[in-house]
Amino acid sequence: MRFDWVRYGVLFIVFCNVMLLFGCGTIQQRDVAIDLPETTSKQLPNQKKVKQNLYSQHKNWKATPYKLGGSTKRGVDCSGFVRVTFKSRFGIKLPRNTYKQSKIGSRISQKKLKAGDLVFFKTKPGVRHVGIYLENRRFLHASTSRGVMISSLDNVYWSRKYWMAVRV
Repeated sequence: MRFDWVRYGVLFIVFCNVMLLFGCGTIQQRDVAIDLPETTSKQLPNQKKVKQNLYSQHKNWKATPYKLGGSTKRGVDCSGFVRVTFKSRFGIKLPRNTYKQSKIGSRISQKKLKAGDLVFFKTKPGVRHVGIYLENRRFLHASTSRGVMISSLDNVYWSRKYWMAVRV
């Protein structure tokens, strides 16, 4: 029985490319009109309640492992975590992938961030990451290396990768 390295190598590459189409690894698409029936115009509660909800979500999900395409406590990716958080904590339905999440709401400057705003990063060519702003330049997200956690926008890695922010 001979192992066919070429066949399995090609299958592995195809598998990896398919996985990049979901969750945090969404490949950036060209600007096109997209229908977002899942989004609502529901407003977030006051800042104090938003922060309480987000810190409570962190406590419940802390260290949940990263899993591309996941949206449960067994494993979750960044856009899945954002979607679950907004649905469970605020009753707001968001799109499933990072690209579509970046197209909702209104774009805001980093100086005007408030708790509950979505912060986006360009981590690799064509790959985006999303988190939820808390306060004091900190955000909640599902990290590929450490799972659900709080990070700082001032961290060397995140400050270099910062792309934009959106208020839902």
